[in-house]
Amino acid sequence: MNEIENQKNKGFFGWIERVGNKLPDPVVLFMILAAIVIGVSGIAGATDLSVEYFDAEAGENLTVEAISLLSAEGLNHIFNSAVDNFTGFAPLGTVLVTMLGVGIAEWTGLIESTLKRLLSNVPAFLLSAAVVFAGIISNIASDVGYVVIIPLGALIFAGAGRHPLAGLAAAFAGVSGGFSANLLVGPTDALLVDIANAALTSAGIEYNITITANWYFMIVSTIVLTVVGALITDKFVEPRLGEYHGDYRPDFETLTKDELKGLRNALIVLVIYAIIMAVLMFPQGALFRSYDEAIGAESINDFLATGLLLAIFLLFALPGLAYGITVGKIKSSSDFVKGMTEAMSSMGNYIVLAFFAAQLIDYFNYTNLGTILAVSGADLLESVNLTGLPLILGFIGVSGFINLFIGSASAKWAILAPIFTPMLYNLNIAPEMTLVAYRIADSSTNVISPLLNYFPMILIFAQRYDKKAGIGTLVSTMLAYSMAFLVTWTILLIIWFLLGLSLGPGASITL
Repeated sequence: MNEIENQKNKGFFGWIERVGNKLPDPVVLFMILAAIVIGVSGIAGATDLSVEYFDAEAGENLTVEAISLLSAEGLNHIFNSAVDNFTGFAPLGTVLVTMLGVGIAEWTGLIESTLKRLLSNVPAFLLSAAVVFAGIISNIASDVGYVVIIPLGALIFAGAGRHPLAGLAAAFAGVSGGFSANLLVGPTDALLVDIANAALTSAGIEYNITITANWYFMIVSTIVLTVVGALITDKFVEPRLGEYHGDYRPDFETLTKDELKGLRNALIVLVIYAIIMAVLMFPQGALFRSYDEAIGAESINDFLATGLLLAIFLLFALPGLAYGITVGKIKSSSDFVKGMTEAMSSMGNYIVLAFFAAQLIDYFNYTNLGTILAVSGADLLESVNLTGLPLILGFIGVSGFINLFIGSASAKWAILAPIFTPMLYNLNIAPEMTLVAYRIADSSTNVISPLLNYFPMILIFAQRYDKKAGIGTLVSTMLAYSMAFLVTWTILLIIWFLLGLSLGPGASITL
């Protein structure tokens, strides 16, 4: 074990992990970062730091000034917003609701039995690729992949006798690092296209991007990132993690007759539930469909954005209930509640961490420091006077850096689109190409940003399998994916650019 630890601590990634893990406990670290933001905001406010930019969504020029948290108004905000910041923290409800359902399925033994049934004799590379691929395509359901695919990735690897943190990392890479890629057109496409079209209109450019503008490129990206993610997992991340010595130990015993019967009953319930949900979601005029102005037709995008969480809860809870009753794990209503209670008891650390993470993110947004950083970076790149492919590569670099500080894809794009979409258009670069470049940058650096909303949650998931895991562990593990995705994805874009391929139906690279 000492030899493995020594090997793990060598090199650049080992240095990142050592330095990161020497930082204070994540809760204390978020407190310190919040204090730093308060101090910086005070300096920025005292010096009247401000930037001006055109907001595509608002359709007007905006002057954004740094707001001090050390002023009377700022101090009032700190105290008056603390509870709302916590209860309104987007990942909190998503995580807790989903974990209620997953907790039932895990407590009854359904997940473990299912994995034992499915994972026998699965080649390592195919398993890694399947986890990464599942993470990538999960973005069709917005953020659900963070709370479903990532913890399941760890369980799947553990069930196959592999290091659970490697499974968690592979899933995280797919869900977050490959967030923009997919085989289907989803809500993210509609959101970013709307902002880009607003930016073009405001600049007096008569050009309209369709929701399928990047579809061809994103289909190929999904395949490429799946292969790259699997290779990074098998050839670098898992060997670096070494043999797993944590407390979690999967049960490799053969399934009993009751367990096999439980799996059958759980499958029956799952199929019935899936049929009911399909009837509610997919036929024309179905209950969960609504008119989507972005595509000019009915869609389930609203349901995917707001109603899917309860559906995910039931997806795990109902089969878990059927399995638990069959194997005798659930004999009364109190047993059913016990499964959810135990799931919530394991989330105590996350709830504490979420409170302070929510304050930090709110302070950063309230003070406008993120917006000032984004506009300043865009202005700097614009002043360099690059053209063509070098400008696109510079844009990817600047956007990827800004993404470390502003997690919201739409918020960054609302700032950057009015600057770069018309600018590249006037340099003969199609807006579809600008959008692709942005999406590459926006996704690739998600996995190494502690300011990502879901980063604290993923750290807590990692600590379920390795109590010593810290921010350094997670960042050093994910850095390889971030670098590989950014480089590979950019190379793919360069090849696409040089060959002059269509990015989507009727979407060219140049004008």
